Order: sequence, then structure tokens, then C-alpha cells
Amino acid sequence: MYVLIGVDPHKHSHTAAVLDQRGELLAQQRFPASREGHRALRRFAKRWPQRRWAIEGAAGVGRVLAQQLVTNGEQVIDVPAKLAARVRELSTGHGRKHDTGDAVSIALAALGSQRLHQVDVEDHATVLRLLSDRRDDLVATRTQALNRLHRLLAELVPAGADRHLTANTAAVLLRRLRPTSPPAKARRQLAVDLVRDIRALDQRITTVQQRLQAAVTQSNTTLVELVGIGPVLAAKFLGEVGDIGRFPTKARFAAHNGTAPIEASSGQVVRHRLSRAGNRRLNHALYLMAIVQLRHPTAGQTYYRRKLAEGKSPKEALRCLKRRLSDVVYRCMVADQQRSNQTAAT
Repeated sequence: MYVLIGVDPHKHSHTAAVLDQRGELLAQQRFPASREGHRALRRFAKRWPQRRWAIEGAAGVGRVLAQQLVTNGEQVIDVPAKLAARVRELSTGHGRKHDTGDAVSIALAALGSQRLHQVDVEDHATVLRLLSDRRDDLVATRTQALNRLHRLLAELVPAGADRHLTANTAAVLLRRLRPTSPPAKARRQLAVDLVRDIRALDQRITTVQQRLQAAVTQSNTTLVELVGIGPVLAAKFLGEVGDIGRFPTKARFAAHNGTAPIEASSGQVVRHRLSRAGNRRLNHALYLMAIVQLRHPTAGQTYYRRKLAEGKSPKEALRCLKRRLSDVVYRCMVADQQRSNQTAAT
């Protein structure tokens, strides 16, 4: 008998609920989130030879369990938390939240949807995403340190520092200062410490970027040949998208990255509105790609100007360009995948 095992994962425990094809609960049990607990969960599941798994947050808190299962040849479906919550709210339990009910909602969500993502064994795309995330974290920390340094310099130097501040320019300014009051001396010392922190962050960012560039080169992607995409954005696209084959059309890919407008029609009035959904990291990457294209004589710049001539506002024209660039990225990634498959076949 075919069953679906829904799992509600937490940091310290996993609750499993087994449902048949009609959605009837066959069994449920709670397991510790440990190596022994995972073994016990797999032994528990062996009672149903024909089984699939549905795990909420298979890319988050449920990642370890999901990866262990797919490595062992199990079929695992990643259920978004919002979808499981919607099922729970519409259930006969009046939305009461408890682990067993959550596991049942996760399984029911997987039973009722054919478009959920099936979890695969982590590959090179995961490496690119990890390196990209690490770089983003370091850059955000550096920006925060620079902002604090700007504030301190504004309290030490008339008119403060130049907008494009670096650790070296800040160090030159600080060497010229000879504060006499205790507060000014404290501010200067804090600024010196921040300069040291920024230099260390610069070195870390350089190291991560070198590793990221090597990983992008290893992927043999042609995304870097597109105007506006360098190794950093290429890693972002490859890491966030993973298998481009899970998007059968360019429209589905655009819906995933949030560049496809949402229909908001009513009666005889047909209209569309801006989508706030989708992967915002991909959406931001497309925005950066579009900005670069607007600064150079490219097909993207020509398209943007044509939209302005049609009466679009600058924001609307930019959204249209992002949608067009989404198609460009999609075709490039599909072509790369087909070429990779052909190489592997030979």
C-alpha cells in the first residue's frame, strides 16, 4: 500500500504522521532529532515498503533528515511552511497547532499538490549558494562597520569623511587627529578599531570571492558571458535556482523569481499588479543585472528606452526589463544544462 509520511521537524524532535492515499491517518510517532532518532524513524517507516516522504523546511531545519533520506534512495518532497499552515487552517481541527496535526497537514499538502519540489542530493549548486551567502554576510557586516566609522569620523572631523570611505582613507584621517578630551580620544580609538575590523573583513571577502570565482569556473556556466553578470551574480543564480529543469517554462521561472506580474482582474476590467512574491534574492540579482545594462549601450538599454517611449514610467520600464532578463537567464541556464547532459552522455 502506498503511503505518504509527513514529518514536522524541529531542532530537538521530529514528529511523523503516516497517511494513506485517501488521507487517512495510519500511524504517528515522535522521534528525537539525533542520529539514533533518525535510525528509529527509518525503521518505523520500513513497515510501509511503498512510501514517500513530505518534510516541511527540507532546506532549513529539516535539511539533515531530508538529505539522509534522499541519500538512502528515498523520495522526499519539500513542503513550504505557508502551504502546510493553510491546510491546517482549513482542517476540521479549527487550526489548532500541535506537532501531530502539523505532520498530518504537511502530508495532506503533499497529497493535494503535484507541483511541490522534490528534494535532491545536494550538489555543486549548494556549494555556490553557501559561498554566495557567506559573501553577502561579510559584505553586510563590512557595510555596518563602515556606517559606524562614518558616524565616528563625523564627530571627530568637520564635515566628516568622504562618502566612498575605505579603511586606508580613514586611517589617513585618523593619523592627522590629535584629540585632547577623553571623549574625543575614545572616539578615535573606536575608529581605529573599526578600521582594523574593516581591513580584516576586506581580506575575508577577497578570500571568499576567490573561492566563489573558482566554483563558478568549475560549473562551466555561460551566465558570466551575459552583460551585467559576473562571478558573484552567476553564483547567486546557480545557487538559488539549482536544477533549472524544475521550471518547465520561462513563465514558471519568472513567477518563481517574482518578475512575472500578478493578474488582478475583476469583471470586465483586466489588469495586472506587481508581484511581491517569489525568490527575492533572484529578483534582486535581476535588478542588479538590469542596472548594469542600463549604464551601457546594450539591448536591455534599448528595450528600456522603448518602454519609456510607450508611456511607461521609469519603474514600470525597469520591471519590464527585469522580466525580459529573466527569460534571458532562463534560456542560458537551460542551454547550459542541455550541453552538460550531452557531455555526460558521451
